[in-house]
Amino acid sequence: MSKRAVLEVIALDAEDAIAAQAGGADRLELVTDMAADGLTPTVSTVTAIRAAVDIPVRVMLRLSDGFGAGDVERLVRTAREMRSAGAEQFVLGFLDAGGDVDLGAVEAVVGALDGCRWTFHRAIDHAADRDALRKQLADLPGLDTYLTAGSATGVDDGLPMLLAEASRAGEPGYEQQLLVGGGLRLDHVPRLRAAGIGAFHIGGAARPEGWQAPVSAEAVREWRQVLDEG
Repeated sequence: MSKRAVLEVIALDAEDAIAAQAGGADRLELVTDMAADGLTPTVSTVTAIRAAVDIPVRVMLRLSDGFGAGDVERLVRTAREMRSAGAEQFVLGFLDAGGDVDLGAVEAVVGALDGCRWTFHRAIDHAADRDALRKQLADLPGLDTYLTAGSATGVDDGLPMLLAEASRAGEPGYEQQLLVGGGLRLDHVPRLRAAGIGAFHIGGAARPEGWQAPVSAEAVREWRQVLDEG
């Protein structure tokens, strides 16, 4: 029997969170402003969602569109505010102008997380060298997940990279879980599951009526069923 796959759903508010949990989500990624591909939510939203559901919530630490860190001191303050509000898991990732990991910024923010678990998000898909990035981050405390489509353009183009990285699981720099998201469709799941990938991330797929509408518990439930069958 294969291990139950993790299903992570993007939530913007408590209504989304409740629907996602009802549909069978295992975890939430909490963001705001999807027009900018997901920025840091307000403390009040974090508090409301933590009160509304009992599944884990990963809070985005990203202040502006793009993958540059911007104001690192502000990021660190924001991380501390979220910790004070009870946030226990996070999502982050910063690149420099050349596409290399901004290790200084990542280390500064991680230092404010008190050892909390965190995901390096799809900045990896825009990195100049994915393998080098992984090895530079390998020993940072709390890093347990990479959110990736395998390609900046989505899972369709990234499948070969995802399968190759899955085959390296356990190697130095490849101990973290692959969380696949970014143009992910249900028809991708069987091949990814067969490769041993066990975590999946959906945003728009949980909202059949678009981002202006809330998460659909029914849409999440369909993903849950397919993952469980896999």
